[in-house]
Amino acid sequence: MSWSGPTDGGSGRRGYHHGNLREALIEAALELIGAKGPAGFTIAEAARLAGVSPAAPYRHFRDAEALLAEVAVRGFDRFAERLTKAWNGGRPEVVRAFEDLGRAYLAFAREEPAYYAAMFESRIAQEAHPGLQAAGDRAFAVLREAADQVAAMLPKGRRPPSLMMALHLWSMAHGIASLFVREGPSRRKLPMAAEDLLEAGLLIYLQSLGLAGGE
Repeated sequence: MSWSGPTDGGSGRRGYHHGNLREALIEAALELIGAKGPAGFTIAEAARLAGVSPAAPYRHFRDAEALLAEVAVRGFDRFAERLTKAWNGGRPEVVRAFEDLGRAYLAFAREEPAYYAAMFESRIAQEAHPGLQAAGDRAFAVLREAADQVAAMLPKGRRPPSLMMALHLWSMAHGIASLFVREGPSRRKLPMAAEDLLEAGLLIYLQSLGLAGGE
């Protein structure tokens, strides 16, 4: 894929030349999502930004939702890679790696806002896009693996369900990301770093289980 500079008399429209149309449309959608939000663009706008005819996108995507779903799938795949790297198989220490997962969640929300919006703010019916459901499950599987290992550190009679633990981590990290990390008029101000808030919440949570210095 190659992009030219501005065309059409400096209007800012990009020229698309003999490349991968599918990739060009995805890049255009990402830019539009970043500027307008996941519900704020049409497939015609994506075509215009990619420098192709309004009919061209339909060779690859039936509508704007299908294009948005593909962006979300890619976002979840990138997200899973980030989480996997942060978790690092529970090394060098399981509880610390569990905390690193939460920080990676916030970092993704901050550094990949367009992907994050497509993944979590697009209101796409996942049953209509099986690939999207599968991609989300792959990312969540990293949290589930981490929760399994944390739970295994506890005596059998005191182990909460690891699925519940994974959901707790997800809810805590996602709530902090949505309220205090994501840019926008609804972002709440904090007297501390979002990472510090998450670390404190996880510490209390783990201490309640008898971990992280909870003795």
